[in-house]
Amino acid sequence: MKTSCAPKLEDVKAPISEPEEFSVSGTDTIPEKWWTSFEDPNLNRLVNQALETNLQLAGDWEQFRAALAVVQREKSFLWPDIEASARAAISRPEPDFAGGENMQVGLSASYEIDLWGRIRSGIEAEKFRAQASYFDYQAAAMTLSAETSITWFQLVSARKQLALINKQIETNEDIVRLIRARFTGGQIRAVDILRQEQLLESTKDQRIFYETNIELLRNQLSVLLGRPPQNESIFPADSLPKLPPLPETGLPLELIRRRPDVRQAYNLVLAADRDMAQAIRNKYPRISLNLEGQMRSNNYNSLFQDWAYTLAGNIVAPLIYGGRLQAEVDRTQATKNQILYDYGQTVLISFREVEDALIREQNQKKRIEVLQKRLDLAKKTSDQLKTEFLNGLSDYLEVLLQLDEQQQLQRDMIEAKQSLLEIRISLYRALAGDFGYEPPENSQIN
Repeated sequence: MKTSCAPKLEDVKAPISEPEEFSVSGTDTIPEKWWTSFEDPNLNRLVNQALETNLQLAGDWEQFRAALAVVQREKSFLWPDIEASARAAISRPEPDFAGGENMQVGLSASYEIDLWGRIRSGIEAEKFRAQASYFDYQAAAMTLSAETSITWFQLVSARKQLALINKQIETNEDIVRLIRARFTGGQIRAVDILRQEQLLESTKDQRIFYETNIELLRNQLSVLLGRPPQNESIFPADSLPKLPPLPETGLPLELIRRRPDVRQAYNLVLAADRDMAQAIRNKYPRISLNLEGQMRSNNYNSLFQDWAYTLAGNIVAPLIYGGRLQAEVDRTQATKNQILYDYGQTVLISFREVEDALIREQNQKKRIEVLQKRLDLAKKTSDQLKTEFLNGLSDYLEVLLQLDEQQQLQRDMIEAKQSLLEIRISLYRALAGDFGYEPPENSQIN
């Protein structure tokens, strides 16, 4: 039985102004499993493993299951509470009982009539919280897939950096041998040899950094996969994947209906709305029924011969509670408003994340173009200075400085391409909805 004595549930709109379209949009459709856009089989395998074996994600799923159990607990209040009782006693002395035995068996039932929908409001609130917990799980799965992808590309990039630094070390060692030979012929100063050896040691130091980084990233990836780092052997690929075409951003309002973190915040607002409705209905009278039946005897043989029952109806109406019922209404209303503003903030952040990723990707592409031009010029300049040095037309210090700049630009280029992939991952994460992943033991909210 329901009445309209409290506010009905309505669609909730974020307290923000109407958003315009995103500044940039592509034409490529984002697949449900967005990481497959990179066409990297190793990445696909790692993300799938992480979703199946990550311990934190498994814990988030158990949190959702706990929320479902709370829903079932609240739904139980719509049914009568039935209890059975049995009692056996012996009295000494025995003035009233021939055999001294006192046997009682009974059943009792109590039921609250949900006249104003108070219980149903509590059930609806917990359903919305369970739904929010489910979307929180989906958001965690999205975060895990992004972290796994980023860590994998960082690992691939670190391996490319290590391969590059090894080539640079070979180059610097060859140059040391070359200028030592020229030194014996009196064509170069000793200080030039020392400077080149300094550059050589500097590149060796870089090699230690990348070797360490590779091992740390392997450990990080192992933990994401839910495995002990010392048990896992992960071998990264030799090259970074090609950047996929820019995806279609769609309309901002579509993003609100798609992103799991936004949907989670939305369901928390609905739950707070039902909490407020329940607080309002707590101010109304409660009607309950109680039924009790009992059989009693002095001995086992006659226990089931006599019985009695009692049926009672109760009505409790709050009169004077010192204002605490209204205070609870005020509290739940303020909480609802707070969660509504949090929801609006979540929506704004989702818009910002899309715009940030679009801006960063455009500028990162420009930066890579500039880096490529700088690298081409650095190589030409380095070759020219080497020729002039070999012909005695320039000082070796110029050659050394240019070589150092060229090698640094080569490392910067790998880092820039890796950053571009990470920016694209952040864009996919900002645009994509939940990809429907659930553990084998699926649960439903009814």
